[in-house]
Amino acid sequence: MDALMLSRLQFAAATIFHFLFVPLTLGLSIMIAIMETRYVKTQDAVYLKMTKFWGKLFLINFALGIVTGITLEFQFGTNWSRYSAFVGDIFGSLLAIEATAAFFLESTFIGVWIFGWKKLSPKAHATVMWLVAGASTLSALWILTANAWMQHPVGYTLRNGRAELESFSAVLFQKFAILEILHTLSAAYILSAFFVMGISAYHLIKKQHLDFFTRSFRIALGFGLIFSLFEFAEGHLHGSDLADKQPAKLAAMEAHWETKTNAPIYHFALPDEANEKNAIEILPLPGVLSLLAKHSPSAEVTGLKAIPRNERPPVLINFLSFKIMVALGLYFILMTLIGWFKRNRLPESPGYLKLMLYSIPLPYLACELGWILAEVGRQPWIVYGLMKTSDAYSPVAQSQVLTSLIAFILIYGLLGAIGYYLIFQQARKGPEPVV
Repeated sequence: MDALMLSRLQFAAATIFHFLFVPLTLGLSIMIAIMETRYVKTQDAVYLKMTKFWGKLFLINFALGIVTGITLEFQFGTNWSRYSAFVGDIFGSLLAIEATAAFFLESTFIGVWIFGWKKLSPKAHATVMWLVAGASTLSALWILTANAWMQHPVGYTLRNGRAELESFSAVLFQKFAILEILHTLSAAYILSAFFVMGISAYHLIKKQHLDFFTRSFRIALGFGLIFSLFEFAEGHLHGSDLADKQPAKLAAMEAHWETKTNAPIYHFALPDEANEKNAIEILPLPGVLSLLAKHSPSAEVTGLKAIPRNERPPVLINFLSFKIMVALGLYFILMTLIGWFKRNRLPESPGYLKLMLYSIPLPYLACELGWILAEVGRQPWIVYGLMKTSDAYSPVAQSQVLTSLIAFILIYGLLGAIGYYLIFQQARKGPEPVV
């Protein structure tokens, strides 16, 4: 492999690993804030125990997110210097705001929350947790806005071979960025809900701390149900926006080869990229792709053959990522709906609880597939329509990138093993008495 492919693999490995921890930080911070607010309102000690138990898991996860996130930003300078030189005026400013404002606030509030138990009033302490959740969301907002600009660049002008910022508001408030932010945050909230429900299910199966974990499960269940339904509707809007902004990605997601009206979706298909067709197509639903993409069954949808071969994303990876992600999204809706009907008799539903325990990894998988779809689906562009990935990497030796890639994998593997061991131990231990 050359330096370009190794750089891509290194960034993919770092991103995928970092994104194992970010979604849980985003969602769990809000649920902990809800638990602590309930404690303030009711003075019920169970909610205080909940806040402390889930808070410990949150802090372990947050620490791992910080460590793995710092190296990502360094890679723009070490592995993607040509890209940084081209878009640094725009991309760099968004990352700088995230690091110096949002992340600084988030870290400060977390410090106050950790050390403020005996120094702040209960109401002020709960308010700090809401500020932690707000700062975490603000941090994600800047990162996702930067990514959305790579997907759909706006508010810039090309001058002296560089993209220079012309309208900050156009970058911040473009439709693509708003849809991407909503989609990613909702996915994070679903992941966090399934994390809490899965761990709660483990203890309910074992018939221990029944009241504590039944209440925890119910809080997460309501959270998960709302955002599973929202994600489904919002995902449709995001997909139809892709039809206008990134038709090649949409065509790859659906293995749609011919530009046609009344475009179908198949119950089952298998792309054959080499021969520019689907090797298998079963049970077409005529007009459904046109309806979903353009809101009209007779609308024309661009096919992959209308796009030059060297500007098409890898079809099979995008197709499978999208289909599995959608299937998982439907599974989350189904499981949270079932849970809603069982919410008053959870300890008497061992089969459902086991499914929820085993479902903990699935939202992680859905989130990672979403990132793969977003990033691989944009290829061969690093900035859609402006700069190709092959023109963006640093002129460094292959051996240097290979060495750092191996180091990343080894260090991240060790960090991940330690981090998940600590989370597993803490989760299995259960809540401690409140002192």
